[in-house]
Amino acid sequence: MVIGLGRFGGAVALTLERMGHEVLGADTDPRLVHEFAGQLTKVVEADCTEMATLDQLGVADFEAAVVAIGTDIEASVLAVLALCDLGIANIWAKANNDKHARILERTGARHVVFPEQRMGERVAHLLNERLLDFLAFGDDFAIARLKAPDPIVGLPLMTSECRKKFSVTVVGVKRTGQDFIHAVPDTIIFPDDELVVSGRIEDIERFSAIHNLRQR
Repeated sequence: MVIGLGRFGGAVALTLERMGHEVLGADTDPRLVHEFAGQLTKVVEADCTEMATLDQLGVADFEAAVVAIGTDIEASVLAVLALCDLGIANIWAKANNDKHARILERTGARHVVFPEQRMGERVAHLLNERLLDFLAFGDDFAIARLKAPDPIVGLPLMTSECRKKFSVTVVGVKRTGQDFIHAVPDTIIFPDDELVVSGRIEDIERFSAIHNLRQR
């Protein structure tokens, strides 16, 4: 079930539906209900802050619920509380700030997400011209796709020692017109290669900006 069919909730609901899940979408805005009618398994206009309403919708039969209510913090907390009272264990909830997140967690949300904050961080990282894509996990760890830094071009990974010197792991290499290559110590980096690397965010940022690795 997805409660709140705004930009975030709507995207979650449609993606789950495309993945083959049965999705019950709910919102208090009749315009959004009309917009998503026919795109989800079922869409209802309902105030999901009351346990009785959720019970009538059969929410207890769902494996997971997403509370994607945006600006109304009270409504999002009450919806999480009602879901928790119905015995839904796997509750995901959208938070606007850290205080909101703490309340949601104490109310019963198992997972709390900050979609606007995460997207803002992702855009900021991508403003670095060498970073082509960026996905953060938790607070410190990330996987990124980036242009191969010039100093490691022409070298096998065992020679450039990226893990030892920069604490990043080169997971794979993508070359124009070729399939993805899983990186091994003997992998030689060519000009214009794109690398998939993993590591702490600050280490990835530092690695993407290196200038003369061979002198280190």
